[in-house]
Amino acid sequence: MSKIALVDDDRNILTSVSMTLEAEGFEVETYHDGQSALDAFNKKMPDMAVFDIKMPRMDGMDLLQRVRQKSKMPVIFLTSKDDEIDEVLGLRMGADDYVKKPFSQRLLVERIRALLRRQEAVAGDVVGDTEETKLMTRGSLNMDPLRHAVTWRGMDVSLTVTEFLLLQALAQRPGFVKSRDQLMDVAYDDQVYVDDRTIDSHIKRLRKKMRTVDTEFSAIETLYGIGYRYNEE
Repeated sequence: MSKIALVDDDRNILTSVSMTLEAEGFEVETYHDGQSALDAFNKKMPDMAVFDIKMPRMDGMDLLQRVRQKSKMPVIFLTSKDDEIDEVLGLRMGADDYVKKPFSQRLLVERIRALLRRQEAVAGDVVGDTEETKLMTRGSLNMDPLRHAVTWRGMDVSLTVTEFLLLQALAQRPGFVKSRDQLMDVAYDDQVYVDDRTIDSHIKRLRKKMRTVDTEFSAIETLYGIGYRYNEE
């Protein structure tokens, strides 16, 4: 049974969402602010978490930053209707997805399930000699899906589940372009709708992490109006 942490200062949301998730077979822990959630996470991390952004004591951005110092667990942000800047910033900081308020609880459940399935796959629970699980070397890039390990130019690069899957999809065929729709199919279930900005934000964050190792060469190229491709050295 997967353990989900809900962190939101709106008690109505905590009550209704926790009831829905428990009915779906999840174990749920609820927190009214970021600090109380962090205190609990320091003792034991849940399998994944859903954070509101605007909260007292410690907001969702600060909480995510603290969590990413020690864990790659999937995180979904809950954002208000007009919080576009917060959505993009949250994705760049390491969130895996976001859901806008007011939201469909069914949609939230599907996104939670999708992230947990991907987390299990890259953690090695799904083992087999496939393109998605075998070791891959592309120039200075090395990827080990079963250990969720990436090295670039000899240095370790820490990626979220979504970042790992996007980089893997691009690097499997260097020089070939993948459209945003194709990358959405890689990173999200068919039942989960995301817009172009979500994929773009993941790619920007992925580039930034790789450029901390090498500021000169950008392995991921944007073809405006078409998509992205991985350029092997």
